[in-house]
Amino acid sequence: MALYVQRFTLSLLLLGVNVIISIQAEEVAASEAWTARSCKCDCEGGETPTEFSSIVTGSPKVRGVDCMPECPYHKPLGFEAGSVSPEQITCSNQEQYTGWFSSWVPSKARLNSEGFGCAWLSKFQDNSQWVEIDLMEVQLVSGILTQGRCDADEWITKYSVQYRTDEKLNWIYYKDQTGNNRVFYGNSDRSSSVQNLLRPPIVAHFIRIIPLGWHTRIALRLELLLCMDKCK
Repeated sequence: MALYVQRFTLSLLLLGVNVIISIQAEEVAASEAWTARSCKCDCEGGETPTEFSSIVTGSPKVRGVDCMPECPYHKPLGFEAGSVSPEQITCSNQEQYTGWFSSWVPSKARLNSEGFGCAWLSKFQDNSQWVEIDLMEVQLVSGILTQGRCDADEWITKYSVQYRTDEKLNWIYYKDQTGNNRVFYGNSDRSSSVQNLLRPPIVAHFIRIIPLGWHTRIALRLELLLCMDKCK
């Protein structure tokens, strides 16, 4: 009986060792797989940040995205600086922006803008509203910054994001890790800016911000961030 117990105990110990070895082997394999996919710096000419600009023809990929858990550097698209033109920013029901609403068109949705008409105000308060940005070319978007209206307690509290690489294609929702439409949490006051980084970044020509919740009224000032690469 004692010999049987000893053999049984030894069998359990051997089984435990095999399980540990198996787990360690899987972890090493996963580590090696990640190392093989890790990004390498291939830019030239010093430390100046450069954009991820090599688009793979026929595939919605940008060099470096597959192996990058998040963008190492970001730069603003130019809402605040003014380099994003009014024609690049449109919204739902824009043809109805007359009278008082003509001062609150989507082109006013610029981070840190001040004075009368300092934000985009949606004419209607429901989940069918959106503001759209034409990036002018396919780019790698890595983050979104939002603010509320500068002169009133109005802002969006949460939103979702849609994108597409061509105007002939259907809109795609940005998803979370479970495959559901990602809900981004926005603002809680009129002046603070809230940053949401996109992991992974979005390869897109067009971006839509779709308000899902708001305080008093849908009001938005924003900036988009572009993904940058940089040699170490």
